[in-house]
Amino acid sequence: MRAVTSAMALLALAACNTQLPDSAAGVGFDNYADYSAHREGVLQGTVSAQPLDAAPAQGVVTEITGGPISAVESSDATAMPGAQAENHAGISDEQSFAAVSARETIASDRERLEQQREQYTFIQPEPLPPRPGGDGAGIIEYALSTTNPLGQQVYKRGRAVAPETLARRCAKYGSDDHAQEAFLKNGGPERDRLGIDPDGDGFACYWDPSPFRLAER
Repeated sequence: MRAVTSAMALLALAACNTQLPDSAAGVGFDNYADYSAHREGVLQGTVSAQPLDAAPAQGVVTEITGGPISAVESSDATAMPGAQAENHAGISDEQSFAAVSARETIASDRERLEQQREQYTFIQPEPLPPRPGGDGAGIIEYALSTTNPLGQQVYKRGRAVAPETLARRCAKYGSDDHAQEAFLKNGGPERDRLGIDPDGDGFACYWDPSPFRLAER
C-alpha cells in the first residue's frame, strides 16, 4: 500500500514539474562550439554575421566577397530609401547660372524690375509725436542757455530745505526732466514756487544740464 502511495506521489510531482527553458535558445546557436566557429568566421570575413538559424532577408548580401562596397548591389529597390532621389525638390537653384539662364532672359529681368518699381512705395516722414508729460525742447533750450555749474547760486532763495524734504518733493515728478519742466513753468528759474531749487542754481531737484551741453559740442 505504501509503495502504491509513493508511486502516485512521484507521478503527481512529475506532472507539476515545470520544464526549465533553454538559456541558449534564441541567441542564434545550438551549442557553444557552433557559436564559436561562427564567430571566428565572421571575424575573418569568411561568413556572414547573420545568426546561424536565420533565413537570409530579401535583397541583403549574406556573404562578403571582398570587393569594394560600391560594387555591392541590392536586388530590393527599397533597400536604400532615397537612393534614386536625384531631384531635390524645394531647394533653390538661383545660384546655378545654367538653371537661371534657361528660364530667364534680359527682357524678363527688365519686366520684373519695372513691376517692382511700380510696387515701390515711398513713405513720407512725419513729425515726431509730442513727448508725453512735458516739453522736452524747453529744458534743452534752457540747458544750452546756461553756463553755471551745479550748486552755484544764481538766484535768490528763501530758507533752506532739508534733503529729506527735497527728496520727497522731487519724487512726485517721476524724473528730473519732468521736475525741471514743472519748475520752469511755475516761474523758474527766477522764482521757486515749488520749492525744488533750494540752492538757487536754476536746476530743479537733481536735474543736470551737462549732458545737453556736451551734446551740442
